[in-house]
Amino acid sequence: MTPTARLSALSARTPPAAAVSPSHRRPSFGRLAGALALGLWAPLSIAAERFPKPDLSPGYVAPADHWPGLTAAWRDGLDVGILALALGAAAWLALRRRSRLGLQVLGLACLAYFGFWRRGCLCPVGSFQAVAEGLFQGVALPLPTVLFFMLPLLAALLWGRVFCAAVCPLGLLQDVVAVRPQRLSRAVDAALQVIPVVMLALGVLLAATQTAYLACRFDPLVPLLRLSGSAHGVLMGVGFLLLGIFLARPYCRYVCPYGVLLRGLSRLTWTHVTITPDTCVQCHLCAGSCPFEAISAPTPPARPEAVRAGVRRLAWLVVATPLLVASFALLFSLPAPALARLHADVRLSEHLQREAAGSATATAESIAFRASARTPADLHEAAAARRDALRRGGRWAGAFVGMVIALRLLGASLQRRRTDYEPDRGTCLSCGRCFRSCPQELRRLHPRAEA
Repeated sequence: MTPTARLSALSARTPPAAAVSPSHRRPSFGRLAGALALGLWAPLSIAAERFPKPDLSPGYVAPADHWPGLTAAWRDGLDVGILALALGAAAWLALRRRSRLGLQVLGLACLAYFGFWRRGCLCPVGSFQAVAEGLFQGVALPLPTVLFFMLPLLAALLWGRVFCAAVCPLGLLQDVVAVRPQRLSRAVDAALQVIPVVMLALGVLLAATQTAYLACRFDPLVPLLRLSGSAHGVLMGVGFLLLGIFLARPYCRYVCPYGVLLRGLSRLTWTHVTITPDTCVQCHLCAGSCPFEAISAPTPPARPEAVRAGVRRLAWLVVATPLLVASFALLFSLPAPALARLHADVRLSEHLQREAAGSATATAESIAFRASARTPADLHEAAAARRDALRRGGRWAGAFVGMVIALRLLGASLQRRRTDYEPDRGTCLSCGRCFRSCPQELRRLHPRAEA
């Protein structure tokens, strides 16, 4: 058979293009685009009106249709994505670019979005309370709440406190007003740093018993951003800003309970910012550059008598630790009745008891309660149970505070050998203030000037 005949026979056995099954055709770009458009258009078909609206009385305006489920899901996903992106950008700017200006610009963007646009409601600082309530009370937690709690902690474990560096809106507000920061003595600074530990313990206790969200009550950001709320909330926010003129970041250093968690994880961080991009030349210029007292100086060689004194002090602290923990456990169990009054049911129960004794008059709350199906005996029983729960939980909260204080005292008694100036990984906020104080950093930024 000639080549022409073989080609003719092969063409006869091959079906024409029109006879090929559509299932075997490769999808064209037009079909894919059409399918994608239909998929995106499908949710909007829910809003189509299948029947005309009823003819109601004149002047009636039908309410607008709202779809909060879809909108909330998109908004929450966007918030979590922006938080993760901001944390990654802060780590890149602090560790790789070593750019203080870049961190400030990122901080302004986070203040604009999380602060003014979202009005301070996206708050990892207070999210630990929702997590505590979910763990102890079995309350279902939305995934965005869990992610807002976990992402800054994960970032602290990987890169240090980059959340405090440029993502937290409250941190930037305090940085703006810190024009004349003053230094505190080490003893005063260490004593004030116990307050965040107490705030964390009480915040977990009150949230776990569903009594109150303590961190939200002492949040100075929301009243300032919204210019609303109680008068004492606005005054507290203004007071922190005024105090921040002379004391750098007072809320972050001496009040913020979430900072306790960030501080603990940052000490275990995988990588952390350094003062110098190269070898330390021992110029001592960075010693006074940090207003947060987060730079540790080189340690001199230990003398034998100092070593013996440190060993004795360490032994005394080890012996005193159980006593310290027990004392704080007892101390934190005492204010249970006062803490219980933060809940409305406990306050109403005490008011009903005063009404029964004739020392108080009826209020709108007590009148509404008597009109309900709940009995005063049930209310008094619930109030007593809440006081007992706070008393038991207060012992654990106090033991936690006592243990943290003991561990900090033990850590201060241990002499770690340092040959260079280093940022303290726990208290360093990774803000980059110390970068420009290092001559090695200036040499990196201006190599031609060096030449």
